[in-house]
Amino acid sequence: MMIAAIRTVLLYVIIIFAVRMMGKRQISEMQTSELVITLLMSNIASIPMQDTDQSMLSGIIPIMVLLVCEIGISYLMLKRASIRQLICGKPVIVINEGTVDQQAMKQLRISTEDLYEQLRQKDVFDISEVAYAILETNGKMSVFKKADYEPLTAKDMHIRKEENCLQTVIVSDGEVAASSLKVCGLDEAWLFRILQKEGVALQEVFLMTADKNRYYQMIRKEQSP
Repeated sequence: MMIAAIRTVLLYVIIIFAVRMMGKRQISEMQTSELVITLLMSNIASIPMQDTDQSMLSGIIPIMVLLVCEIGISYLMLKRASIRQLICGKPVIVINEGTVDQQAMKQLRISTEDLYEQLRQKDVFDISEVAYAILETNGKMSVFKKADYEPLTAKDMHIRKEENCLQTVIVSDGEVAASSLKVCGLDEAWLFRILQKEGVALQEVFLMTADKNRYYQMIRKEQSP
């Protein structure tokens, strides 16, 4: 039993490493090749997990080979658009200048219900508002509204606004995020001055954010009953 648990933990760590090596895009929105690799990895890893008679190498080696293949294919797709189109396909316009391309929908096997579902996920509830809708290679739909239905911006109204600064988490559950402080151009000395000013210890901070303008927000930990 202990051997099976150790093998499972090792393969778990190896798969996490492999997924991390494939990049953040693979974690969020998988392309065709990435989905195939992920499914194969999960199936390969399950064999030595369940069968302790199998060598660990019988799981590790195929996973590493698949990782190399995925990185190699990703590099080729980056350099050659034709290879990317061959493996992942290409975006397809399903609404063009306000007109639904019924032939494209048939080729993609998308029903009208599927189309409306994708539009609703983009906060579009009236198809007449759409100028262009493009089905991307990852299966998600990009929607471009007609000009009359786009919300007004400060630029449209000739209003000058101050630029927003990125807020980052600098303290999480009593732990300082040094990299986030650096992004804001701040340091721990500034942080501890603020904590002293607020009369709170670092361990009492549940969440604290800040930006380059030194604007910060703080949430204290709830006291245990």
